[in-house]
Amino acid sequence: MSHTKSKSNGVSDARRSILKLAAGVGAGVSLRGACALGATFGTLAASGTARAQSNKVLSIGYQKYGNFIILKARGTLEKRLAPLGFSVQWLEFPAGPQLLEGVNAKAVDIGVVGETPPVFAQAGGVEFVYIAAEPDAPRAEAVIVRKDSPIRTLADLRGKKIAVTKGSNAHYLLVKALEHGKVGYNEIQPAYLVPADARAAFASGSVDAWSIWDPYFAAAERQLEARVLSTGEGIVRNVEYYVARRAFATEHPDVVHAVLAELQQLDGWAEHNVPAVSAQLAPITGLDTGTLELALGRTGYGILPVDTTRFEYQQQIADALYQIKLIPKKLVVTDARWQNA
Repeated sequence: MSHTKSKSNGVSDARRSILKLAAGVGAGVSLRGACALGATFGTLAASGTARAQSNKVLSIGYQKYGNFIILKARGTLEKRLAPLGFSVQWLEFPAGPQLLEGVNAKAVDIGVVGETPPVFAQAGGVEFVYIAAEPDAPRAEAVIVRKDSPIRTLADLRGKKIAVTKGSNAHYLLVKALEHGKVGYNEIQPAYLVPADARAAFASGSVDAWSIWDPYFAAAERQLEARVLSTGEGIVRNVEYYVARRAFATEHPDVVHAVLAELQQLDGWAEHNVPAVSAQLAPITGLDTGTLELALGRTGYGILPVDTTRFEYQQQIADALYQIKLIPKKLVVTDARWQNA
């Protein structure tokens, strides 16, 4: 984005770009180049004034999997928020980095992302807070190779081209998996691609490996017969976080708590009704129920506070990414703690 744009148009233009991206995801158009948008953390807010925002609309950013997509289909959140005077706008994104760019552009008030996107976002000056977490799910992401690949160990990744979504939870998995295999990050060729493009590159052989999360991971296993080189087990925790735009969470803690209460209720049901959840997700995601049940069997259930232990873990991620220069500065991740938690 050019820095010569007038201040009166910058953020509104940025928000239109975010909404266009979200609409494109929902329509199934190509996501090529979307990661470039996620690289502009901090730029949008600096380029103009904030949009005029109605306090009667809650904008939720979600991805094509997980609690929010089920909540959207059920319509129960709208009923819960109606007495508070809020309606709900749903925006779909290809991955966490793009969703947090939506937060930065003030197009998203609440969203769910993996453990790594918030670190990149905080490093870029995005004003958000952690509002809740889900249990660890280290088996729900993996570094995978094609079934006929000569790559057998993490050490074999040295010199190889690896697809990964920049700033995603799978990005941190790749960093730690390489460390586990005694391979330096500078010894591989990262191919920064959103999941749709990464899958195409993986299937065609344009990349040697792919670091990815569910349900894309499960789909690659079942549809492409991908072989698992390593899951996150014993390497990373893989925590999902619910985040909110700082100003929204400060001004509307009652709305945030209402969303979390609805998520907790949904999660309690989903944990014991995996086939029903799979059936609901299948037409939305385009994945078969077997693939979804595989993915759902590896996830965590429950809405948890972002406690000291989780902040310590997020600090470890931030320190590791800074050490290999993937983020430009040291962070204090507790600066993103929500005071009304």
